[in-house]
Amino acid sequence: MITIQVQNRDGKEIESLKVDEAIFGGHIRYALLKQAIVMYNANKRHGTAATKSRGMVEGSTRKIYRQKGTGNARAGTVRTNIRRGGGVAFAKSVRDFGKDMPRKQRQLARDSAILAKLKVGNIVVIDELKFDKPKTRDFVKVLGNLKIDRSCLVTIGQPDDNIYKSARNVPGIAIMKYTDLNAGDICNRQKMLFTKEAFMGLIEKDKNIS
Repeated sequence: MITIQVQNRDGKEIESLKVDEAIFGGHIRYALLKQAIVMYNANKRHGTAATKSRGMVEGSTRKIYRQKGTGNARAGTVRTNIRRGGGVAFAKSVRDFGKDMPRKQRQLARDSAILAKLKVGNIVVIDELKFDKPKTRDFVKVLGNLKIDRSCLVTIGQPDDNIYKSARNVPGIAIMKYTDLNAGDICNRQKMLFTKEAFMGLIEKDKNIS
């Protein structure tokens, strides 16, 4: 069992939660975690780089002059890559770098990423995170009270425009619903900040899956 403290907006501990490691798979699956991270990074690549090969440029396919007897180096068509205006040797073409993983594997990788952060104390739980109006200063103050001074993935239960707008100008901060969590975003940031609602929702969700 892992004990995690629930804090309020002032950084004071108000209660504690005991989390069974079995809810998040029992142990960290490093190989699966790496596979998931490679997949998420690969899916961010656009693969739109392209250049024209010698078959795509305009120009005759006729040999410029005969092979022998001219005193010049032998040459083919004007489309050759060694001539100005010719095609590119080994031209790049549009390609898809996308990878895929079964849903169960993605869930296990996500749980392994959360469990890894739990074990090293990089998960913070706050009782509630609400703002009457968007205010970046108030959001930064809450982070300071919770001793979060690095990149952080803030996980909430329900969409909240005031939270999104308060955090969008803070470097290294991302906001995400607990139902949208994935191994790539979790591992891409040093810490995670859960609202209690989101953390309990994630635990119940994982219990139902298992």
